[in-house]
Amino acid sequence: MAIKAIFLDQDGTLVDNVPYNVEPHRITLASGAGPALRLLSRLDYRFYVVSNQDGIAHGKFGARTMERVQDRLADLLFRENLSLDGFYFCPHHPDGAIARYAKPCDCRKPRPGMLLQAAQDHDIDLAESWMIGDILHDVEAGNRAGCRSVLIDNGNETEWRLGPKRIPTRIAPDLYSAAVLIASHTRSP
Repeated sequence: MAIKAIFLDQDGTLVDNVPYNVEPHRITLASGAGPALRLLSRLDYRFYVVSNQDGIAHGKFGARTMERVQDRLADLLFRENLSLDGFYFCPHHPDGAIARYAKPCDCRKPRPGMLLQAAQDHDIDLAESWMIGDILHDVEAGNRAGCRSVLIDNGNETEWRLGPKRIPTRIAPDLYSAAVLIASHTRSP
């Protein structure tokens, strides 16, 4: 049986936004993240991080560093009686300084590659799933994958380039409000 997922952007959505932060002790859950995810967990959603990490392409940190980030997120969620079901990141950027990562790809949001890979890996029903992020690239990736989407309007979106795939299903001020909106769209089993 296919599962339903909440795809979460990492920085600025699940955790506080600190640019290029890969130091575990500096990674903290966004305010209200624990209660938000517990609410969604009760509705049988599973949680997957999908994050652009172009700091790898720009040489700011190595790809292996993301293992520490994933471990820190798992620990923070464990403390909230939650678990992360998958962790996907894109190391690419077309203007990157590291040759093997300096390229266009299908995994970098706004493309849906990470969501599609997670769906394939975990038998996720994309039509029953949601993408939550703090910029319109997140929204577009979710919409392209066939999910519904929530934009966390916390000031991190700076371009506001709208288009047919960049219109969120809902807009919320924070992750907890996004969870309440999703819960209002979801029927309990």
